[in-house]
Amino acid sequence: MSQPLTLAGSDVDSAERHAPLFHVVLLDDNEHTYDYVIEMLQRLFLFSLEEAFRHAVEVDTTGRTIVITCGLHEAEFARDQIHAYGPDPRIPESKGSMSAVLEPTEGN
Repeated sequence: MSQPLTLAGSDVDSAERHAPLFHVVLLDDNEHTYDYVIEMLQRLFLFSLEEAFRHAVEVDTTGRTIVITCGLHEAEFARDQIHAYGPDPRIPESKGSMSAVLEPTEGN
């Protein structure tokens, strides 16, 4: 009977340490309210009200905010969740979700 192929613990740790990380960056626009941003961030990322508000202020004042930093697959999922959240029902001109992009962290 053959043994299953496994990686030594140090090999797994090394692979995890060297996996590239990505920022999920929420981009500002004029088609979504603070309430929308706060609600979305609380629902999608389980942010507290204070944390979601801080991100809403940052995206409004600087044009962008990093909402999460993680591995590529998780970052793609987070971005896709933002893109699928839908329009802001408080603004009739809001036709869709907010935009988000992925950016590699420094050192990637």
